[in-house]
Amino acid sequence: MATLSERLGYPPDAKLLILSCDGLGLSHATNTAVLECLGSGLATCATLMVPCPWAREAASGYRGEDVGVELTLNAEHDLYRWGPITHAPSLLDGEGGFPRTLSDLWDHADLDETMRECRAQVERAILWGFDVSHLSSHMGAMYMKAEFFDVYLGLAAELRLPIRLPSADAERVAGFPFRRLAAEEGVICPDHLVAVPPGSGSRQALLEAMRFLQPGVTEGYVRPGDDTPELRAISSSSEHRADDRDLLISDDSFRDALEETGARLIGYKELRSLMR
Repeated sequence: MATLSERLGYPPDAKLLILSCDGLGLSHATNTAVLECLGSGLATCATLMVPCPWAREAASGYRGEDVGVELTLNAEHDLYRWGPITHAPSLLDGEGGFPRTLSDLWDHADLDETMRECRAQVERAILWGFDVSHLSSHMGAMYMKAEFFDVYLGLAAELRLPIRLPSADAERVAGFPFRRLAAEEGVICPDHLVAVPPGSGSRQALLEAMRFLQPGVTEGYVRPGDDTPELRAISSSSEHRADDRDLLISDDSFRDALEETGARLIGYKELRSLMR
């Protein structure tokens, strides 16, 4: 069978890289940084967190960039909260927002309410004017638990959108073959995903990945933000987010690594066109 690279019109040994910015809509500081990375940095796409308080501002700055929806069912910060945009009692914690942890979500969420909420997030992004290019999952909630993956995959197949999935070795942790299941439904995902540890910046993981970049489509992601009092009040990772921003905008180390690997930058819109 043809590889994903060949299906996209590239040679079988091509190294293709999607550079995604997570966190659009999380805060004003992340909005400005993500849009800057898309406009003048190396980023090729981004993901929107629709339920977050600054998502509507993100929509006001949208100019047709490659943006997907980061399906969001958790609000992990202690003092900065958001919740479902639908009536979904099972998706609330005791404080009236999304649960902070994956285990709390997976233990209590009703799957019908989950599907309605996820579909509503995509529909709202479209209503705001986004040409939604793909789906991803905040904190991996939708692809590391089989029941939630069914919702994720079903929505992607219905909307004919590609999805972010971890690399194949993560299937052992999840306990089910999510990549094979996606392929059987005709849902496309990149061949590889560069994993970034929670609470850390992406610099080390991305630079290391460039040294060993394999043929095929690889997705790497950053969580950029401007180091402002707002972002420091929200999260202890503001320095990491500022470094992620610099990595794609003003730091030559990643540009040099890309040039050395001979990788070509692409976005999710190319995968969406192939699906459709």
